Amino acid sequence: MAENMWTSTTVLTSNNEESNQTPAADSGIPAPNISSIKNKKRRMEIYRQLKTEKRKREIKQKKLRKKESKMLGDKAPPKQAPKTIENLRVYDETMVDPTDQEVMHDEAQDEMASYFNRLTEPKILITTSDRPRSRTMKFCEQLKECIPNTHVYYRRGLALKKIIPQCKARDYTDIIIINEDKRIPTGLLLCHLPDGPTAHFKLTNLKLRKEIKNSSTPTEHKPELVLNNFNTRLGHTVGRLIASLFSHDPDFVGRRVVTFHNQRDFIFFRHHRYIFKDGKKVGLQQLGPKFTLKLRSLQKGTFDSKFGEYEWVHKRHEMETSRRKFFL
Repeated sequence: MAENMWTSTTVLTSNNEESNQTPAADSGIPAPNISSIKNKKRRMEIYRQLKTEKRKREIKQKKLRKKESKMLGDKAPPKQAPKTIENLRVYDETMVDPTDQEVMHDEAQDEMASYFNRLTEPKILITTSDRPRSRTMKFCEQLKECIPNTHVYYRRGLALKKIIPQCKARDYTDIIIINEDKRIPTGLLLCHLPDGPTAHFKLTNLKLRKEIKNSSTPTEHKPELVLNNFNTRLGHTVGRLIASLFSHDPDFVGRRVVTFHNQRDFIFFRHHRYIFKDGKKVGLQQLGPKFTLKLRSLQKGTFDSKFGEYEWVHKRHEMETSRRKFFL
């Protein structure tokens, strides 16, 4: 008799456990804290089981929503946009509309206005820090193929303050200086002539043409330019500074495009050739190089390390207080 009572009690307890766990799993109630289980193997088994059950519930809910949406047809509620860091960014007072009259007035009088009024044609000098290594020079040569009307100068024992007056005398509109550290390019300085501004970028994730899979050599056609997400006043200035490097009239026949894509204040540089397939699809081929830029400072006028006046300086510990706050 006692044996039968023990057996029935065991079954009853087992059924109670099942009845307590199943509704919790179906209703989305948080699972009990498994960290209190001392046996590691048992703890991992329960964790995997809970994870599998959660995944099954998500798939079931997704199929149910899809079925309901199909039944409702046009009356179905719109699909919710996923929450990302970009669409949850902290509000920035300097966000502007390109058609704003005040912005248009300021841009009509800034240092790049002569370019956008087609009074000047870009002429760029690319140089390096003193005595550059081979990787830096290869990067300069490939960057030259991306930007039309560009000349590369091997720098050796000549101060940048002496280069700027010579470039002004020879009608250069911009200077690009590639800085390196431990034989690797780590910085890019962009100086607009004759009156500035000067932008300093940190350069990372550089891949030359040979390091990119299925890359190809670009043609001599003038590329198209794409600038994405430069939405603040600072972003507008940086975008106009970059745009002034490229020709007014690209050669669309060459199907080359250079992209500067700003995402979370990181500017991704890409160089592609595109082709239309069957009139609907578009194929892309990377031409290289590709790299990432991060703005460190924006200085008024041409480069001056001692007496230069800075419009904006990146101060990491003071500015990076939130992952959802961006400046470009």
